[in-house]
Amino acid sequence: MIRHLVLFKLNDGVERDDPRVVAGAEAFRALEGQIPELAFWECAWNITDRPIAYDFAINSAVADQDALKRYIEHPAHQAAAGQWREFATWVIADYPF
Repeated sequence: MIRHLVLFKLNDGVERDDPRVVAGAEAFRALEGQIPELAFWECAWNITDRPIAYDFAINSAVADQDALKRYIEHPAHQAAAGQWREFATWVIADYPF
């Protein structure tokens, strides 16, 4: 199994209630059940306000590197990630577990 973690940081001046952000979060929430490769899926807003904290997180799992590639290339994933490019930056970690 491969864990796929993504942490998003909203750009300066962008708030969680911005309609683009609300739509982006909903797009990620909607991925659950849409992409067969996802063995585990959760996403949520960070609940702490520490300066080093990121704002939104995705924690997911897939069977192997081929499944990860299919997930990343899936049109629903591409559409959701594309929304976030407008208002956030992110970091990713993929590792076996």
